[in-house]
Amino acid sequence: MAVFVQGIRVTFSPPPGAVALVGDFTDWRKKPALPVMEGQPITLTLPRGAWVEYAWLDAAGVPFADPDNPQRSLNPWWPYPRAAVVGEYARHPLWQGPDATQKGTTHRLSWPGSVFPGTRRAIVHTPHGHDPGVPTPVYYVQDGVAFYRTGRLGEVMDRAVERGLASGAVLVFVEPGDRSEEYYLNDRYLDFLQGEVFPRVEGEHVTVSERGLWGASLGGLISLYLGSAHPDLFRRVVSHSGAFIARPTATDPDGTINTTTAGEWLRGRLEGEPPRHLRLSLDTGVLEWLTGPNRRMAALLADAGLPHQYREYPSGHNWVTWREALPEAFLYMQGG
Repeated sequence: MAVFVQGIRVTFSPPPGAVALVGDFTDWRKKPALPVMEGQPITLTLPRGAWVEYAWLDAAGVPFADPDNPQRSLNPWWPYPRAAVVGEYARHPLWQGPDATQKGTTHRLSWPGSVFPGTRRAIVHTPHGHDPGVPTPVYYVQDGVAFYRTGRLGEVMDRAVERGLASGAVLVFVEPGDRSEEYYLNDRYLDFLQGEVFPRVEGEHVTVSERGLWGASLGGLISLYLGSAHPDLFRRVVSHSGAFIARPTATDPDGTINTTTAGEWLRGRLEGEPPRHLRLSLDTGVLEWLTGPNRRMAALLADAGLPHQYREYPSGHNWVTWREALPEAFLYMQGG
């Protein structure tokens, strides 16, 4: 048996060739792997209702999937994570029942980039019956293809609107080139949005009532960073597991962006200048290294009396967490 769950204790039985265990509980490679001792199982205590993703490491330190566990994750980055459920991972009611019968319309855009190199792409999803001449909120969603295909944010909107739970919005799923460069506190990303994306969407597909920014991880970071700094442009921000451990130009010794020891620079800035123009939705998993920074960011919003919601989910830094968070985020922004 690959994984045995008893209450909140989860036992992982190593397959042949496994020398260590990694997963949400080690923040994957950010904390030391759990060693396999003489082929013995590894038992962890995890939150009730948790969805936990993991993989085994071989002697060379290469991760591989548990061959005895068919439960795959929604992970679009790596093929090897497998999942265990501690009891039952709760699904949001919006995901229950049939899909919407009245669906929105999808438009695909592409153009040669000027601010950043390469061909740029975006998917514009408008609600059913949308009139481009009627003022409507528009959300610019980072990591666009993942939010459109894996998160299915457009489907969330269609379901919520058809069930009378929310009003529609225009969702612009913007695909990054190099997301680490573009999203890590980079002011040029605003130049990209203003110079290349807005002109292709606004007027043609929507008359804007308010703009919002939406993203996960680094996408959540850039969304709050730009949204908080530009009250003339943005009024709404949604961030899932925002990568709030970040500082301008901070890099690790290998030159990659620093998301583990850079400090919480943005929170420090917002303490001095709370973004009182924003309506915000924040959430995070409880099995990730960004839980603390997101809790502290939410506490700042609460202390400042800003309109916001904050939620936590019993899972990690992955698309299971974010897909389950999408309904409540959308309902907070567009409900009522």
